[in-house]
Amino acid sequence: MTSANSQSMKPATVAKKLGIYLPATPQEFQDSVISRADFAELQANPPEWLAELRRNGPHPRPVVAQKLNVSISGLARGGVEEALTTAEITALLQAPPAWLVAERSTHAAVRAEAQRVKDEAAKKDSKKARPSTE
Repeated sequence: MTSANSQSMKPATVAKKLGIYLPATPQEFQDSVISRADFAELQANPPEWLAELRRNGPHPRPVVAQKLNVSISGLARGGVEEALTTAEITALLQAPPAWLVAERSTHAAVRAEAQRVKDEAAKKDSKKARPSTE
């Protein structure tokens, strides 16, 4: 299925781009080299195993962090080192432990500060772009 001239990716790269946990994929996927065309096909028409992984997990840490609205570092500080399923994430959200509440607050503050800095820079750039009337 892969032509000699097409670019190919390692399964770990494809799993990262698809937002799935590589060890939970079928062995056939883990042992293969995926062309760009095959990758596009996986995105456009995901097989049942891929749809199931996206729906129920286990999810990789970046996806878990995004679903919990914390940073990956926040997950580590909270003791979450492994992939979590959708059910485990839902359970954490329904009864958030103290570390999750603290990390969500920290993450929100960091994002607000980053937005403030971005807005301030945009304001300065817009002032520079305007010709002075003096």
